[in-house]
Amino acid sequence: MTGVEVLAEPDWLAREAAHGTRMRRWTGPHQQRRSRGEKHPVLDFLFTYYSYRPSHLERWQPGPGVALAGPAARRFLDRKGYVETPEGVVLDPAGFGEGKVRTAEFVLGLLTATASRAPRLSCFGLHEWAMVYREPADSIRHDQVPLRLGSAGTDAVVESLDIRCGHFDAFRFFTTPARPLNELAPSRETQIALEQPGCLHANMDLFKWAYKLDPFVPAELVADCFELAVEIRTLDMRASPYDLASWGYPPVRIETAAGRAEYARAQGEFARRAAPLRHRLIAHCHRLVSAAP
Repeated sequence: MTGVEVLAEPDWLAREAAHGTRMRRWTGPHQQRRSRGEKHPVLDFLFTYYSYRPSHLERWQPGPGVALAGPAARRFLDRKGYVETPEGVVLDPAGFGEGKVRTAEFVLGLLTATASRAPRLSCFGLHEWAMVYREPADSIRHDQVPLRLGSAGTDAVVESLDIRCGHFDAFRFFTTPARPLNELAPSRETQIALEQPGCLHANMDLFKWAYKLDPFVPAELVADCFELAVEIRTLDMRASPYDLASWGYPPVRIETAAGRAEYARAQGEFARRAAPLRHRLIAHCHRLVSAAP
C-alpha cells in the first residue's frame, strides 16, 4: 500500500494512552455526575448538546492513511471500517462513502467561508440572555441556578443593548419575544453566509465538525477542538445571566461597559486560538474530499 504512514506499535500505543488520559480528565467526572443524577450547568452542554459519546471521546484513532503495526493493532479490526494490510491495520478508504463525502464538503465550505471573514466582537454573549428573555422563572433552561439580576433585571439588559447574533444554533433557542430584537435572522440556509470567526459558538462547533467525520479525523485533532470548546463554554456561561459563582465561575458582567470590554478581549483571544484549528480541519477536509472516489 503506497502513501501510508506506518506507526510502530510502541509509538501508537503511547499516543493512544496519552489521548485516553487527556480525555478522561473530562469524561470521568461527567460520567460520575451522571451516575449520581447530578447536573452541571456549564460542562453538561459538551456532552448533551454535542452528541459525541464520552466513550468515543476517550477512544483513540489515527485517522486515514496511517497503518498501525504490531500484533496489538489487530484489536482495531473489531471496529467498523478497519482492515489488515501487510503494513498494518488501517482505515479502509472505501469506508469514506457518499454520506461522509457530503459531510466533508459541507464542513469544508462552511469553515472556508468562516475563515475568510474578520472576527466581529460586538455580540457580548447576549444570546444566553435572549434565551431567557421574558421567560417564567420556572421555565428557564438552567433552573437549578438563579439569575444574577433576577428576571426583570435580565429583561432590562436585553432591552438596553443591541443583539447581533448571527449563529443559527444559538438563535433558534431565543425566546419568542427575543427573536424580533435580534439584528439578524439566521437560518440553516444562511449559515454559511453568516458564520464568522469571532462567534463563540462557531468556534465551539469546531469540535462538532471534527467528530462528525469520525473515524476519519485523528483523535488528537478532535481532542484539541474539544478542549478549546471547554474553555469557550466557560466564558459563554460566565457572561450569561446565570449566577454561577457557587460553582466556581465568577461572572463577566456584560451589563457593564467594563464587562463588555472584558468579554470582547476574551472573545478575540478565542478567535485567534480557533483559527489554526479551523485551518487544520479545512486542510483535512481538502485531503478527504480529494481522495474520495
